[in-house]
Amino acid sequence: MIQSGPVTPPHITDLPIRALTVDDLHYCADLSEDRGWLREDHKWGLLLAAGNGYGVDAPDGRGLAAACVVTRYGSAPAGPDLAAIGMVLVADRYARQGLGRAVMSHICDEVLKGHPLTLHATPFGRPLYEELGFEVTGRAEMLVGTFRPAPEDTPAADGGIRIRPAVAEDIPRILRLDAEIFGADRTHMITRLPAFADRLVVAEDPAAEGSLTGYAAAWPNMHTHVIGPLIAHDTATARALVTALALTTDRPLRTDIDVRHEELLGWLKGRGLESVAFNAVMTRGIPGLPGDWTRRWAPLTVAAG
Repeated sequence: MIQSGPVTPPHITDLPIRALTVDDLHYCADLSEDRGWLREDHKWGLLLAAGNGYGVDAPDGRGLAAACVVTRYGSAPAGPDLAAIGMVLVADRYARQGLGRAVMSHICDEVLKGHPLTLHATPFGRPLYEELGFEVTGRAEMLVGTFRPAPEDTPAADGGIRIRPAVAEDIPRILRLDAEIFGADRTHMITRLPAFADRLVVAEDPAAEGSLTGYAAAWPNMHTHVIGPLIAHDTATARALVTALALTTDRPLRTDIDVRHEELLGWLKGRGLESVAFNAVMTRGIPGLPGDWTRRWAPLTVAAG
């Protein structure tokens, strides 16, 4: 009788990568917490509903060993005009074993092969992304703090800009403005904002028959309110939108501002927000993000662009 030896378990990088669903939300939040991040259940819910999650089940049966989310933008039948990769996480007990590289390689070279890609990279993750062909094409500065308005922070002081809560009839106008400035169709993400955000506001120019000049949202993320997206024709409009949102919450604010918007960054720091981190905006397959950066101030979330 031939006796077989012990079965060698597959290497962690050989485990199958599967699609995640909203039923995996708890496991995704557990994975965030495992790596020292906030659980961010609310954000995970949006990303799994509007995007495509991918993950590896932990061989020890304890949730997920790794996960990431892909959010696709555009309506071209051959594929997305742009795909954003975010929430790339590996459980601490499986770190430094090549699992993150395996998941990213699968996403970039199989799931999204040949499509333009973008992501926000921490200093820790940037070397891996560079090895996978991503290049740094921008930077974003994360600010957090309690907003302290100055007496001059009113729409009237900013040229009479009108800020008001968005209503259902504004959604088509928001979508048109967003597509023009973002450079790709985000309908499936933007139409979820009224339910996802605690407040969604629009800016209008009274001198131009109420034409839409910007919009912004504030959504809950654990103990903070995140301001994003922030779309505005100019700095004055961006300030007015932020002020309108900030005055309706007693939570600290968090936002990620393109570092080229130096005037807005200085204004936010003067109102109590502090710089806590920098992320590299990276792209693959395109020389930079599409659209008009001069009117794009902050993403909805760095995980989805």
